[in-house]
Order: sequence, then structure tokens, then C-alpha cells
Amino acid sequence: MYELLVKSHFDAAHFLRGYPGKCRELHGHTWKVEVVVGGEKLNEIGLVYDFRELKSKLSELLSRFDHKYLNEIPPFDEVSPTGENLTKYLFDELRKVLPKEVSLKRVSVWESDDACLSYYG
Repeated sequence: MYELLVKSHFDAAHFLRGYPGKCRELHGHTWKVEVVVGGEKLNEIGLVYDFRELKSKLSELLSRFDHKYLNEIPPFDEVSPTGENLTKYLFDELRKVLPKEVSLKRVSVWESDDACLSYYG
């Protein structure tokens, strides 16, 4: 099995509905995102998947959130924009746009340098 990992980031603000601590107040993060895809076979030129293509798909997805207020963007206008919900959303959206021969293995979202959430397929 081959695995390929790309990283990106975006800046956005949010607050957590119903949270009993400081995060119930408006605050922001530079969200770092890692995506891991894999496959058992290489294509005709020897790639499991093109880094450029994966970075492009991730960039397009993250542009929906960059320099925005997450609580106003669907689905987070109804679902609390926790790191967990954001990670699962990114996973589900990326899975829709990847070719069937490429398996989405993991999406990880870092809220800070020492706090990360991951969702696995």
C-alpha cells in the first residue's frame, strides 16, 4: 500500500455552542490540515496520485472557510464547528472528489501546535 500526505492551512474564527469554557466565546485559529490518501497500484507514470491534484482539491475545499466565521457557513450554521465536526466534514467532502482508485485514509486538523483531531476512513 502506498500513502501520500499533503498539508495545508486556513485561518478562521468560531465559537462552540454549549461549551462550558472559554471556547464558547468567539476566537480564531490557524487551522492546519493534513490529508492522507493511499492506493495499492501506481498509475501509468508511477504515481499513486498526483500531489498537485490532491493539493488543488484540498485548497478548493479550504477556500470555503479561509478568513471566514465558521458559525455562519453551512453546515456549521447548524452543527457546532468543533474540530471533530470540521475534520469529519473535510473527510466526507474530499472523499466525494477523489477518484475511486484512490482511498482517503485520514484527515487531521490541528487547532494549535499541540492539539490535533483525526478522522479515519
